[in-house]
Amino acid sequence: MINITWTYALCLLLLGGPSPVLPAKPPAGHAPNILRVPLGGNSWATHGSDASATIGNDGLTNWSNPASTVTTYVRFDKTGPVTLSVKLRVPAGKSRIRVSALGKQQEIDVQGAAETDQLLGQWTVSKTGYVPIVLEGLSKTGATYAEVVDFGISGEAVDDRTVFVRSNEGGMFYWGRRGPSVHLRYPIPAGAEAEWFYNEITVPKGNDVIGSYYMAAGFGEGYFGMQVNSPTERRVLFSVWSPFKTDNPNQIPDDQKIILARKGAGVITNEFGNEGSGGQSYLRYNWVAGQTYRFLLHGQPVDGGYSQFTAYFMPANGTGWQLIASFRRPKTTTYLTSLYSFLENFTPQTGNVQREAEFSNQWIRRRDGQWQELTDTRFTGDNTARKSFRMDYAGGLRNGQRFFLRNCGFFDTYTPLNTAFKRPAGNQLPAIRIDALP
Repeated sequence: MINITWTYALCLLLLGGPSPVLPAKPPAGHAPNILRVPLGGNSWATHGSDASATIGNDGLTNWSNPASTVTTYVRFDKTGPVTLSVKLRVPAGKSRIRVSALGKQQEIDVQGAAETDQLLGQWTVSKTGYVPIVLEGLSKTGATYAEVVDFGISGEAVDDRTVFVRSNEGGMFYWGRRGPSVHLRYPIPAGAEAEWFYNEITVPKGNDVIGSYYMAAGFGEGYFGMQVNSPTERRVLFSVWSPFKTDNPNQIPDDQKIILARKGAGVITNEFGNEGSGGQSYLRYNWVAGQTYRFLLHGQPVDGGYSQFTAYFMPANGTGWQLIASFRRPKTTTYLTSLYSFLENFTPQTGNVQREAEFSNQWIRRRDGQWQELTDTRFTGDNTARKSFRMDYAGGLRNGQRFFLRNCGFFDTYTPLNTAFKRPAGNQLPAIRIDALP
């Protein structure tokens, strides 16, 4: 097949025309539409008993354990042939590596300390969706199998809708490996001032993945939900942002700091940063997947130009409402606004594992004391989802009753962002004695 661009450029040079600007010539064996898939933002290592195979911004290093496998994910929007290559170097010795993808395997012998692009031949994408490309080390004479930078893909199945994290601009490798965060936004009925917000959350069994935050009651100034922090620790967490925009809590002026009004027994409070800054509170509580937990949030203006936000949590056994904390936010006079729930992964190491949460029986209690059920929601996503760095996200209505969110794990079917959903009214008014809350 003749490359028209290069043929035209050669004619210009022979005829004495202006010097053309040539595109980068693709590596041997690749089509001109080659894309590079960096391991730094698209790969995860699975280890045996000994740690090995580090994924960093520059790719795969420290790959010495034969039990380690490294999986890179690419989403194809078209079917057809694709040419595959891998860019790597072997610091010392010789190695034999297996590449598995699309129902077949290719073994290659590699050596040399300089980076080279090893052609892996033509493969076939038979269905649209995510494709895992798996690296395994078979043998080596040096300390490590190889240092791997990226995969090259080209051909009929590759186009501008092929999805992966393409560069680390803006620290995107970190965010891409965390995975897309997704939200359910609950519109407040016109004319209503929401003083209270009630929501129920259930994490299905098997979906309590380390690094997950299942946020039940988000609002314009903060968020309230539960987390899996480690194999042995889980938390109920409530935070309120300062009106001063910074990721460093030490930069917040005294007159814009969040003030703790009170907190519940066993609750830890401090400041937080990195994703905005403000006041944080959490209760170490070993909640259980498969059980339903209730969240209640209060917000109203108070004296001095503040608004006070208070969070209450109900265990699955219904033993009573527990106070988490009450914060005062300066330079703020508002009831609850912008109500939403979300699902996020805050640990890049588990961004390849799918997780879900279900949300049910949403209500507000208006300033006039009337309860009103919320039955509408809109599904949205963060920057990782909006810019199609990753498309393993979904949300909607389950069994005609509960809203749900799903993310991570590289599943194929996604929910278009900004899709609206409506559940039938359950008319299950929460039985809450406001005057008896702690």
